[in-house]
Amino acid sequence: MEIYQLRAFVTVAKIGQLTRAAEALHVTQPAVTGQIKALEEELGVSLFDRKPGRIALTRAGERLLPEAEKVLAAAGSLIGRARELQGEVSGTLVIGTLGDPDALRLGSLLGGLVSALPLLEIKTRSGDAESLREAVATSTLQASFYIGPHIPRDVLGIALQTIHYRVVAPVSYRERVLHAGWREIADMPWIGAPYASHAQTLLRDLFSRQGLLPNQVLESDDASASYSLVRADLGLALLREDAAVPASERNELVIWPHTRVAALLSFIYPKTAEHDPAIVAALSVLRQVWNLPARTLG
Repeated sequence: MEIYQLRAFVTVAKIGQLTRAAEALHVTQPAVTGQIKALEEELGVSLFDRKPGRIALTRAGERLLPEAEKVLAAAGSLIGRARELQGEVSGTLVIGTLGDPDALRLGSLLGGLVSALPLLEIKTRSGDAESLREAVATSTLQASFYIGPHIPRDVLGIALQTIHYRVVAPVSYRERVLHAGWREIADMPWIGAPYASHAQTLLRDLFSRQGLLPNQVLESDDASASYSLVRADLGLALLREDAAVPASERNELVIWPHTRVAALLSFIYPKTAEHDPAIVAALSVLRQVWNLPARTLG
């Protein structure tokens, strides 16, 4: 039994699709299929129920998945301890980012890491929140910033800040918006974002709690563009409160007064990387940058 076979098993189980799992593992789909088949032969059980267009865990697979995750976590701990014994931390640390780098205090984090770990090569990769979460959960990304209702259960993380969002509309919508209820707001034209982005997740959850769907007429993959698009009279959007309130005071947009959406900005990393020296160092620097207590693990 090989660690890469267990990693393939866990990744396919979490993603639920061979093609995307292969992409996450940076190998071909036949390679992933072969690794899982070899593991099944060694274990003597079928881990997945394969049908056209889908792959799902068998009952045996469901019961063995937590054990496989424990083995991967133990392997990650062993590697971390070995690196500590080597002295200086080296290698590569890739951090996922989303949104405004200044809001993430990214420069301070990277500066602290460069100073603390001069032999470590540090890279950043931007993306949508849910895509980054999936990459971290499957250990194909070492760490990432994340925005969502809470720290996801399939990763570990440190909470950084609660962010509030407001429903904003063009100034020309003022009378309609100020007197609107949930259904009227949902029926107005909305500016959305890609499905996996944190903004779209928050928007989707906001209306699903009311049993409604927003009337999305436009999608923008640039979070910073929402403000300009609302000002251009194109529709409503969710906007960070620290940007929405000053803009409202300048009479550049209108805030719907009946809701305030809370989200958590966090820094997440794989469960298998809890003892990785680079992650431990990143968390230490992060706590300093954000003035957090010594232990705030989620």
